[in-house]
Amino acid sequence: MNKNLLIISLLFLFVSADSSYFAKEDVHQDNTNYVLVFSDEFDQPNGSQPDSKKWRCCIRYVGTGWNRWISPSPDVAFIKNGHLVCRAIPNPDLRTDTATMLTGAIETYGKFSFQYGKVEVRMKTNNKRGNFPAAWMKSEKNDPNRYGEIDIVEMFGNQGLAQQTIHNHKTTILKKGRAFNVNKRIPLNKWHVYTVEWTPEKLIFLIDGKVTGEFKKSNNSQDIAEGQWTFDCPFYIRLNQSVGNGNYECMIPNTNGIYETQFDWVRVYQKKKKVTN
Repeated sequence: MNKNLLIISLLFLFVSADSSYFAKEDVHQDNTNYVLVFSDEFDQPNGSQPDSKKWRCCIRYVGTGWNRWISPSPDVAFIKNGHLVCRAIPNPDLRTDTATMLTGAIETYGKFSFQYGKVEVRMKTNNKRGNFPAAWMKSEKNDPNRYGEIDIVEMFGNQGLAQQTIHNHKTTILKKGRAFNVNKRIPLNKWHVYTVEWTPEKLIFLIDGKVTGEFKKSNNSQDIAEGQWTFDCPFYIRLNQSVGNGNYECMIPNTNGIYETQFDWVRVYQKKKKVTN
């Protein structure tokens, strides 16, 4: 969800210039060695808030970013028909809150984090101008010298693209090279399963079981020193519905309208521990 990458994304600079990038369209199958360590099926009663043992509301920050209008209002993040619904809605009371819209965003920070494994998110969203939802992960350490972000999927406006992105310290903070980034044109208003598989050596992205791209840890010591691989610590999960800040035509939101993303479930797996005699 880094706004610097948004510029690159909208110019369709989707291919990394170094050897850490690999993309293909084959079916990836590796489910036998995993065990479920976290899940939310969002099967609470209609109108319920997300499970407070697993999630908290994300924090609003002043500025123009994805989090500028986050709200704890029950109208922007709630359970309906077995799904988590996150919305962006016009602010009904500007007297008590000056945010133009209210947006729903939840995270597992302080409640669940993990290092290495597989995350699957089943979700669907609108394909409208200004739409900006995501399922993503951030480093629990929040170290300014080790920035790390894994965007399992995010969508930008009405482009009709599901985009999967890696932000590391080298490209995001030091501005060296292009961020890893793959995308696929699919009907975003239909259910799809977005996946990332994370090992000590690489991150593999999938959509509906098909590999879309692979980001590998560099073998170059200078790359590592500059933060090419900042994915060796626990990460937590975020789910959100935001709107664009209008820097591009496709990201101009209708602040009088309603945006909605539904999450059917989130599941996290880790490799089974080998049994030794």
